[in-house]
Amino acid sequence: MASTATALNLDFLKELGLKEQNSGTGTGLEWISGTGNYIESYSPVDGQLIGKVEETSQEGYEKTMQKSLEAFKVWRKMPAPQRGEIVRQVGEQLRKYKEPLGKLVSYEMGKSLQEGLGEVQEMIDICDFAVGLSRQLYGLTMHSERPNHRMYEQWHPLGAVGIITAFNFPVAVWSWNSALAWVCGDVCIWKPSEKAPLCSVACQNIIADVLKANNVPEGVSCIINGDYKVGEWMTSDKRMPLISATGSSRMGKIVGAKVAERFGKTLLELGGNNAIIVTPDADLKMTLIGTVFGAVGTCGQRCTSTRRLIIHESVYDQVKESLIGAYKQLSIGNPLDQSNHVGPLIDKDAVNMYLNAIEKAQEEGGSILVEGGVLEGEGYESGCYVKPCIAEVENHFQIVQHETFAPILYLMKYKDIDEAIAMQNDVPQGLSSAIMTTNMREMELFLSAAGSDCGIANVNIGTSGAEIGGAFGGEKETGGGRESGSDAWKIYMRRQTNTINYGSDLPLAQGIEFNF
Repeated sequence: MASTATALNLDFLKELGLKEQNSGTGTGLEWISGTGNYIESYSPVDGQLIGKVEETSQEGYEKTMQKSLEAFKVWRKMPAPQRGEIVRQVGEQLRKYKEPLGKLVSYEMGKSLQEGLGEVQEMIDICDFAVGLSRQLYGLTMHSERPNHRMYEQWHPLGAVGIITAFNFPVAVWSWNSALAWVCGDVCIWKPSEKAPLCSVACQNIIADVLKANNVPEGVSCIINGDYKVGEWMTSDKRMPLISATGSSRMGKIVGAKVAERFGKTLLELGGNNAIIVTPDADLKMTLIGTVFGAVGTCGQRCTSTRRLIIHESVYDQVKESLIGAYKQLSIGNPLDQSNHVGPLIDKDAVNMYLNAIEKAQEEGGSILVEGGVLEGEGYESGCYVKPCIAEVENHFQIVQHETFAPILYLMKYKDIDEAIAMQNDVPQGLSSAIMTTNMREMELFLSAAGSDCGIANVNIGTSGAEIGGAFGGEKETGGGRESGSDAWKIYMRRQTNTINYGSDLPLAQGIEFNF
């Protein structure tokens, strides 16, 4: 678990148009002055100050909202395939800037360069998906019970969509929402995490040329920056019919309640406490790869990270020993160096939560198989590098029921498949799940109504690595929202049922007569 310090070439910051001080309020074609106070973005990679982003003022927020509402009146009238063409061009711009943006994601958030580039590729992929979707916003036709009548339903855009994103996917989740919302005819206002604000400025810079070249009305793509108070402006604003929020279950409960008070809509993507069930019929090599990537990828800071490994007692010792051996081979260090497997946690607060979780697991009776701890010395000066930890626990432990955003993997045994599924489901969260098996009966049971209660259920792959073609999201305290593929586009639109009478009489429904 060693790392050597690597000198960083930060030219990618200039390529993305980033400065030492950046406006944090933009309407796509204009940057607006803010409060005069700046969010300082420090890299967890080396602890260095990357740049500053000005906080959005109340006046700046109001100006942004007004620009968005004006833009919506124009944008919604543009044919959806034309909106799709603009999103296609956004995808082309992202292809052009994939490398520098991927490096920024890696440097500002701390995930590996491969994952940073992969996140930008997700942005490109969702743009491609949205282009096709722009010609497929289908409604339905229904037969009327009245003669000479026709019924159908169609979908209309909502208006201004608020997007609140988390630090762990500082650009992809914005694109999942914005690309779909744009082709649906909505305008977007994005509040990124204050832990990764520069990524939002970079994205706005990247797409600016596309917006200008296509005479897109100012306000179709907006960003605002700040702490939770800026988020409260959004959740309380009746002019914003949909809030898409990604973050903790605690945050989601606050957002959901506030938006519901004004009868707004929410798309909530919240916590995960994801498990892999390892059966006696599992391919153990495949299991090892899927588990290690799921547990330590992004330093355990994915909402789909593998937190729990539920292992059949007959293969428990074998799986445990192979994991211990694999963890000894992990290289922890600068994520821009592709020889490293694990980068840092986002900040020292995350480090403290990681240490507290390990301590609580031991206090509740768990035993440590692979010791955790904070790394020090050359290459670890930021204080955010930690060692991935493995602990033997019981599923009912309080700390196991809680999501800790860190590379801690909990191991536990089971006797039969029904018990394993019950353990998998016996947590408050319901995002991602997986089973490793070559037994068809166990596989089908896991995927049945009596199986996993998660929004995502995989067979012979891990809990991480969702594709944009499928709807992404989960149940219970994960919030119930769905983003990205399938018919997730419907959340960004309102349904309207239409009835047309093409006859010369006015027959009433259910045979009612009301004659004059």
